[in-house]
Amino acid sequence: MIEKTSIAVVGSGYVGLVAAVCFAEMGHQVICVDNDQRKVSALSGGDTLIHENHLPELLDRYRNTLVRFTTDLSEAVRTCEAIFIAVGTPQSETGDADLSYVEAVACEIARSLTSYKVIVEKSTVPVYTNEWIRRAIERNGVARNLFDVVSNPEFLREGTAVSDFLHPDRIVVGADSKRAAAVLNSIYAPLTTGDYYKQPGHIAGSCNVNNPPPLLNTSTKSAEIIKHASNAFLAVKISFINAVSNLCEAADADVEQVAKGIGLDSRIGPKFLRPGIGYGGSCFPKDVAAFRSVAEQMGIDFSMLNEVEKINANQKARFLNKVRSALWTLRGKRIAVLGLAFKGDTDDIRESPAIDIVELLIAEGCTVAAFDPAAMKRTQQELPAGPQLRYASDIFDAANDADALLILTDWAEFGQIDLDRLSTVLRYPIVVDGRNLYEPSVMVQHGFTYLSVGREVASPAKREKEGIHAVAS
Repeated sequence: MIEKTSIAVVGSGYVGLVAAVCFAEMGHQVICVDNDQRKVSALSGGDTLIHENHLPELLDRYRNTLVRFTTDLSEAVRTCEAIFIAVGTPQSETGDADLSYVEAVACEIARSLTSYKVIVEKSTVPVYTNEWIRRAIERNGVARNLFDVVSNPEFLREGTAVSDFLHPDRIVVGADSKRAAAVLNSIYAPLTTGDYYKQPGHIAGSCNVNNPPPLLNTSTKSAEIIKHASNAFLAVKISFINAVSNLCEAADADVEQVAKGIGLDSRIGPKFLRPGIGYGGSCFPKDVAAFRSVAEQMGIDFSMLNEVEKINANQKARFLNKVRSALWTLRGKRIAVLGLAFKGDTDDIRESPAIDIVELLIAEGCTVAAFDPAAMKRTQQELPAGPQLRYASDIFDAANDADALLILTDWAEFGQIDLDRLSTVLRYPIVVDGRNLYEPSVMVQHGFTYLSVGREVASPAKREKEGIHAVAS
């Protein structure tokens, strides 16, 4: 029989909220703590506050039973065996991770700690954070034998975070004490033993009873580096294929074919070899900067990451030039934009390249009509509607009488547009696709001039010209 653990999760953002409901789904008793009373009230009432698959159903199933929301951290510390810190670690002006929220939580935990607890850093933090948390707690008068600090990094993708939590590629537990490691191993036992996947109604995914996720026990410092190194490597992979896409454009090659050829190598794999307008979100930009900063502080030259950031920034400028090449001039043009979130299946606009491109278009004198299935409410808080920016009700409302349509986010529905209808709504049949959601030949068949990433421009006129040359030869 799996032992159930009482867990406190401090922070109710993406990581904290997903962790809280998923621990409950695994059978644990959870208290989720946040210092924002409005968020606590909203979550207690069933509002997830974020767009995430499976999250509404799990919150509805467990709120006020296995998951309780509160602002009282002291009570949570007193009553729970394990305390997960899942607060924000934003990027500072110097590029370092701002750990002030982590420190504040550690000090507050110390003030209520009277019996042994395992304190788990779940936030994305640089190496040695575990050590600083320990020092902060000791400086507040807590005896060393009353606590251990563990690193348990998350590897969640927004849009699929619940499935990623319950069907992880790996669970990393960085602990320097056998006692603390045993507590974490017990917490994750429903997954690692496969027992969770026997439950009726469990969230389906890649793991099952015969293929449970592996748990990797490491030192605290190794676990901290694993998280930052993983995100930095994925950012490298994205920037690499974007650089390759630029080479493909110059050489009249097809980056989709090249990416497939690269990805079939088992040493490389196909994931994150999707060319586009650059990475964004709450993790990659700040984690790449923080990882480089930590390396520099330790005398390690990690300048390769400077080039990764440079390629990522240039990708947005290159895309704007594609739009310019299709329309000649931008001032006064009406542009339809599909996608505002940094990726599909989420409403997160943090560091979204789509938002950056919208701002560049407005600066160039364009009028933009934008549509996103989930992210418009958040975007309007950052970019209010005005004379140059309108938020559309759907795809065709955005496209109505536009000089060109831009695809900036890889929502599935943006790859399934009624192209015949779209061609009648647009002023000119021009589509600039920053996510390569369509085959150029299909777009040409429907009468579009189609520009994408890492592929030749496709247009009916070009196809007709090539046909004439073929007949003549």
